[in-house]
Amino acid sequence: MRLPPAAMPMMAGFGRITNPCPAPMVIVSASSPAFGDVSLHETRSVDGVNRMRELPQLRIAPDGNAILKPGGMHLMLMQPRAPLKEGSKVVVNFKLQDGREILSELVVRKPTP
Repeated sequence: MRLPPAAMPMMAGFGRITNPCPAPMVIVSASSPAFGDVSLHETRSVDGVNRMRELPQLRIAPDGNAILKPGGMHLMLMQPRAPLKEGSKVVVNFKLQDGREILSELVVRKPTP
């Protein structure tokens, strides 16, 4: 997760989500006690213009990965409930299509130049 360059009511979450299971995993939502709203988004270039859209779900193949990165798929972390500092950790809960929930932890980092 990276801190925005200025005070903003949103942040972006990046990282790798791994599915070690022999069956596909489908993430249908995300939440965090540290934010009022968390959603999966994807940035795509359409006619030379970057456009961001919300993803209704994220399917990860068996033994596969999903890479959340700038300019691609990412978490939109809206309405932080408290200021975050570099090095602190944020819990994100991913809800799967089959009803299971997976907890993960993001480390807050400054944006790379």
